[in-house]
Amino acid sequence: MKNFALVGAAGYIAPRHMKAIKETNNQLVAAYDPYDGVGIMDSFFPNADFFVEFERFDRHIEKLKRNNTPLDFVSVCSPNYLHDSHIRFGLRRDADVICEKPIVLNPWNIDALEDVEKESKGNIYTILQLRHHPSIVALKQKVEEGDPDKIYDIDLSYLTSRGHWYYTSWKGDVSKSGGIATNIGVHFYDMLTWVFGPVISNTVHIHTHDRAAGYLELEKARVRWFLSINYDTIPEAIKAKGMRTYRSITVDGQEIEFSGGFTDLHTVSYQHIINGTGYRIGDTRQAIEIVHDIRNKEAIGLTGDYHPLAKGELAKHPFSRD
Repeated sequence: MKNFALVGAAGYIAPRHMKAIKETNNQLVAAYDPYDGVGIMDSFFPNADFFVEFERFDRHIEKLKRNNTPLDFVSVCSPNYLHDSHIRFGLRRDADVICEKPIVLNPWNIDALEDVEKESKGNIYTILQLRHHPSIVALKQKVEEGDPDKIYDIDLSYLTSRGHWYYTSWKGDVSKSGGIATNIGVHFYDMLTWVFGPVISNTVHIHTHDRAAGYLELEKARVRWFLSINYDTIPEAIKAKGMRTYRSITVDGQEIEFSGGFTDLHTVSYQHIINGTGYRIGDTRQAIEIVHDIRNKEAIGLTGDYHPLAKGELAKHPFSRD
């Protein structure tokens, strides 16, 4: 049984990490979050110690070490801009670190962390759960076994409504979240490059506070993508069903069904990490480079091969650079 500490216990994604720790038959011994609304811990680890001040959390972890209680893993679910610091904390405690995506906001942060990792006893792992999804694994196998010269046409659409709270939270601050492409798109970019190969070109058509659209040319695919957190952009047929989220990936016009199974993929990811076969920080580089480039490119407007859902959006919401 491995001992875990968790940084960011009150966040949206934290319960999936708690569930993964429990379902892999391990123990959460301590957790930290400046917000104390963490009653969800009772469903998984009611006896775990909890702290709202990082200094006291740090002191407790040191106490465990001096009492010969090993800390095997630190799971990081904090806001994006704090990942770098919290990963370093885990490595300094001689623990392996499991960090949510995006693991960092900029490619050079990966370089720095890899240097620290080499000097440490621990390793840095991340959650790239779509690489474990059966539909995506099957797609990758199909591409690898198919015509080596074939270039696939991909449409990626991810529209997930967010309320006014979003813009008050750290997620609405580009300097802290990395913007919409980083916040809700990074795992899709990772999946696409994992399946279809590295980036050849990266074009941004629209980039505002609540939506982004662009075109990625990959080694084996042409990808039109559209991301939005604005309910108004959701297709009317989806709204009519009472749904506030629309997620779609088509390959050569055929829908890839991957809506189910998401809640169990963190457990699968944890099992691979504990077995020594999890994804390392270097595996995240391509996706981090993509979102960094999107964040810093000038949006060119609706020219060239843009996503169908982006049509008409410029008149309502002029594009801007985050």
